[in-house]
Amino acid sequence: MTISVLIVCLGNICRSPMGEAVLRNEALKRGITDIQVDSAGTAAAHIGEDPDERTVAVCGMNDVPISHSARQVRTSDFTSFDYILAADGSNLRALERHVGRSQGSEATVKLWGSYLSDNKPIQDPYYGGLDGFTKCYEQCVKLSNAFLDEVVGKES
Repeated sequence: MTISVLIVCLGNICRSPMGEAVLRNEALKRGITDIQVDSAGTAAAHIGEDPDERTVAVCGMNDVPISHSARQVRTSDFTSFDYILAADGSNLRALERHVGRSQGSEATVKLWGSYLSDNKPIQDPYYGGLDGFTKCYEQCVKLSNAFLDEVVGKES
């Protein structure tokens, strides 16, 4: 059975496309191929744009392939995905209020950080330097592995 995951941030150019790429990469490292990963934003400001160049740079430095065109969360996402994981509390609240949430959705909608005991949101690195993107990457790796441990099973 294929697991489907949507990673969500505000604009879908920094955190969520990085999270999408990292989760897919961590799953492949474990030999997990029956996973579908996508990302989206709660806002429409960057629809159609490529990921931020700093997101691409950090993924490249870590040999994580990334290719994405920004999009906004759609009503159909709530029935298409098993898991919808928000980068932070603000985006989680937007997802919980989304009209798609009430239209027969069985998706698990939660803070991605809830898969770790610290329950930390992913800080938005957009207004900072490359350091913030590196921290975002490191957090995405930890969260990806924690998610996969819980949903698929511990690494052997």
